[in-house]
Amino acid sequence: MPDKLIDLKALVALRARATGRTVVFTNGVFDLLHRGHVEYLEQARALGDVLVVGLNSDASVKRIKGERRPLCPQGDRAAVLSALACVDHVVLFDEDTPQRLIESLVPDILVKGADYSVEQIVGAETVLKNGGKVLPIELTPGRSTTDLIKTIVERYGKP
Repeated sequence: MPDKLIDLKALVALRARATGRTVVFTNGVFDLLHRGHVEYLEQARALGDVLVVGLNSDASVKRIKGERRPLCPQGDRAAVLSALACVDHVVLFDEDTPQRLIESLVPDILVKGADYSVEQIVGAETVLKNGGKVLPIELTPGRSTTDLIKTIVERYGKP
């Protein structure tokens, strides 16, 4: 399997080579990858020809979710995402949002979980003004990293 982890420069080059192909972008933390993540990513990939996943760096996750996260380091999270057949490329970002990645890539389709409205999705304005689509994707009910952490604490947090 070729290395799917790319940097911003390679992301820009990817976009230049993607003429005639539909590029889909999504982003997230993807800590403790679970069924909900996989189903979401498969749905995103089905919307186009190339799926690029922006992955929050460890520093970014700590700022957004607190000092106890991420549970899995960025290298591990990137490796697991890269192993999924539906994911074509993974690009790490250190900022709190993927705005810079989205402005560099200008995907044809930007997706995020349906727990966000189009107006709340970072990068929506950039994609829409360039003729692209912004699509919220329904999440798998009862499947989240937060719920998984709660289950682990409930089952294993007591002596």
